[in-house]
Amino acid sequence: MNSDRKNPMRVQLALNVDNLDESIDFYTKMFNTAPAKVKDGYANFAIENPPLKLVLMQNAGKGGSLNHLGVEVETAEEVAAAEARIASTGLETSGIDDTLCCFAEKTETWITGPQTRWEWYVKTGDSDMGSTLTADGRVFEGVSVGPNADGPCCS
Repeated sequence: MNSDRKNPMRVQLALNVDNLDESIDFYTKMFNTAPAKVKDGYANFAIENPPLKLVLMQNAGKGGSLNHLGVEVETAEEVAAAEARIASTGLETSGIDDTLCCFAEKTETWITGPQTRWEWYVKTGDSDMGSTLTADGRVFEGVSVGPNADGPCCS
């Protein structure tokens, strides 16, 4: 992540879309920003103004619906601090994992709200893998990516 960014945190909005190409065209025009990454069934935008990480996930038949929300931070220490703070309130988290998820290496934790999943994460690198794996090779339960995905992801 760019440490020169004016906002050390930004909200992530992950949307399911029916047509990835059409959606990329729309959001490129809307935010005057080209995608930072495009893969099969996946695109993300690192929008500076307003500070937003917009993730598009091709998921036929679920277009226009929310996939998940997230908070992108600068460091793994910030993820750990957020996870500890959130867990101390009694909310259940997934714990902290180093993962390969949606073509990125990340340190993250997940929190499930009343209707929405939240990911608190830092991107630590790029990956060619679209699957969701922990550093020790475990696959997150119920998590899938790419076309027709229904689980949480991506950065």
